[in-house]
Amino acid sequence: MSLTLFRREMRAHGILLLIFAGVMALYGGMIVSMFDPELGESLAAMAQSMPQIFAAFNMTDPGATLIEFLANYLYGFLFVVLPMVALLILAAGLVAGHVDKGSMAYLLASPHTRIGIVYTQAGVLLSFTLLLCVWAFGLCVGAGEAMFPGELDIERFSLLNLGLLGLHVFFGGLAFLCSCVFNETRLAAGVSAGLCVLFVLIQMLSQVGDTFEWLRFLTPLTLFDTDGLVAGDSGAVGRFLVLYGWGVSMYFVGALAFSRRDLPL
Repeated sequence: MSLTLFRREMRAHGILLLIFAGVMALYGGMIVSMFDPELGESLAAMAQSMPQIFAAFNMTDPGATLIEFLANYLYGFLFVVLPMVALLILAAGLVAGHVDKGSMAYLLASPHTRIGIVYTQAGVLLSFTLLLCVWAFGLCVGAGEAMFPGELDIERFSLLNLGLLGLHVFFGGLAFLCSCVFNETRLAAGVSAGLCVLFVLIQMLSQVGDTFEWLRFLTPLTLFDTDGLVAGDSGAVGRFLVLYGWGVSMYFVGALAFSRRDLPL
């Protein structure tokens, strides 16, 4: 692993991290401030008037507690999609982007091995994944304690965020695998984004009535069970551990594929 390359990539993509952290702060702060049992009754009434739309975004039940409210209105969609988009953009440029621009030749001319370089890029992506998820946790805890002291169950909320991290390790692993396999940024970004968006759309359809419920078996988002994690269900913990396993495996497969293939340099 090259610490010089790691620091360079972190600095080069720091603005991307700040942009998405800012967007998450905007939506996160707004959603936390909306928590109110009386408002929850109004939102529930709206959900009854447009059940399919609210169900697609996993917002049918505002919940009676702050953690339930956040699990449904932030962790059911917004904090799934926003970090996912950031990771897709970053992953495409970390490996395929350098091959596409020709700068990979300079990296490979350094004293570091090919596998060392690709592991460095994987470390950058995993670091961004961790930073975004820690930011989501700290943001909600800070805003929740400031606005509603003592209302947030920190232990269960920590479990929810570990599940979110597992989901984004999966998304990052998929995007990194595509970046290692393809030589062009547009192909790496297109395939990884297409698959991730497809997973999200399938999840949304599976939540709209009983007719499409079977679709939940076709998307890994089902393994991120927000309701089960809020309830402290051990089965929900086991499911998000599967996401960690799949994600890390795709990182290793991508690194192995990159180290063995011919590059158009």
